[in-house]
Amino acid sequence: MKVVLLAGGMGTRISEESTLRPKPMVEIGGMPILWHIMKEYSYYGFNEFVICAGYKQHMIKEWFADYFLYTSDITFDFTSGNDMIVHDKKTEPWKVTIVDTGLTTMTGGRLKRVRKYIGDEPFMLTYGDGVCDVNIKKLLSFHEKHGRIATLTSVYLDDEKGHLDIAFDNSVRHFREKERDDSQPVNAGYMVFQPEIFSYLSDDSTVLEKEPLERLASEGQLMSYRHYGFWQCMDNMFEKKKLENLWDTGMAPWKVWND
Repeated sequence: MKVVLLAGGMGTRISEESTLRPKPMVEIGGMPILWHIMKEYSYYGFNEFVICAGYKQHMIKEWFADYFLYTSDITFDFTSGNDMIVHDKKTEPWKVTIVDTGLTTMTGGRLKRVRKYIGDEPFMLTYGDGVCDVNIKKLLSFHEKHGRIATLTSVYLDDEKGHLDIAFDNSVRHFREKERDDSQPVNAGYMVFQPEIFSYLSDDSTVLEKEPLERLASEGQLMSYRHYGFWQCMDNMFEKKKLENLWDTGMAPWKVWND
């Protein structure tokens, strides 16, 4: 199953970093937060990724093109024709497709643009700027059992993300984007979709978190996987430093993999 990562936004709320690089390439512990997210999926056996890039998308492509340079020792032998020898090559078992989905395209539009790389099959999707310790195998099992078009992961936070009205059977009765309501769970991303989701996406102006999810909820096709563990997005420098501190002190809950 493929994993789609939304990594095309400009990240204006963390402009101290995003003026230099795409927000998903902002580093935590010396590696882009995008890498951290992919490592978690890989831990659960999901190694095929489609990255919806946009803002400074060339930097994402260049980083993956040179990934082995960042993780291995290299000998440059200029005495024998500019040979390059890679020692102890350390790469991931990943297949990564990076797509330029446009500079100003909205989230639903970005997803629509990568449809040909996903095919007519279920897939997972999340944002490229947040980490979580959700059990992805259990999330997928939950999705497969309920038989609806969409599942999103919900967490309880005092925040301004997409708020959810969840019924006793975990169906999402109403999806409301970016209004403060301390009593409601929020959308943490880590979503699973059936290919029918593409019929809810119109064009580049489609915001996934608006009409598509609202419509799915009204039709009873959106389910919530409740997560009571750790989740943290990186919208500003305070949150970046929080994640850095957790990583540096060996307390990062999302690090489920072994070095």
